[in-house]
Amino acid sequence: MKLLERFWMVDCKSVTTPMELNFKKLCGSVASPDLGNPSEYCQLIGALMFLMNSCPDICFAVNTLSQFMVKPHHIHWIAAKNLLRYLCGTITYGLRYTVGNVRLHGYSDADLASSVVDRKSTSGCCFSLGSTLISWMSRKQKSVALSTAEAEYIVASLASCEAVWFRKLFSELFGHVLDTTVIFCDNQSRIHLSENPVFHNRSKHIDIGTTLSGIWYSEEQ
Repeated sequence: MKLLERFWMVDCKSVTTPMELNFKKLCGSVASPDLGNPSEYCQLIGALMFLMNSCPDICFAVNTLSQFMVKPHHIHWIAAKNLLRYLCGTITYGLRYTVGNVRLHGYSDADLASSVVDRKSTSGCCFSLGSTLISWMSRKQKSVALSTAEAEYIVASLASCEAVWFRKLFSELFGHVLDTTVIFCDNQSRIHLSENPVFHNRSKHIDIGTTLSGIWYSEEQ
């Protein structure tokens, strides 16, 4: 509420999505003037980054908008205001933690060359303990992927590192080894490459690692 009051968006009309479809492509095709006061945009994105720690549904939108903090345009300011409209309509939403089955599982996905500036892909993954999220992230990949399988394999490595850290954390805190952690994905090439890390013509440029114990990839249903 303080954030909405600060930017005069308390009585705004709410929207159902935090960001418009294909916003990144729209930024590259539409000419938009620069903002006269970019510091206000930076302050808004900084406040949204703090809010993202408890709102996983705005993670991707905040990650996208934070990439334009050096030289924001008017179209980026409109997108940030659209995110505030979404928060206004979902201000009563939250994460509910209940006692239940302690089973760690994750979801991961990636796009291919979504950035119109440097053609880098975006990685996204989240982990649930039982029925509620406990960790989520959305970030631009550090290297340019040459195929969808490579982009998916990069986010698989990122998600595996997060899963290993969680498994070690729970082992040290409770002295209990978790069951096999399943990470769901929607790419068959990534699953086959993780299960059988062999070299072939289309993946010879990828540094293939070993299969991690206690982690299994499965196709998302």
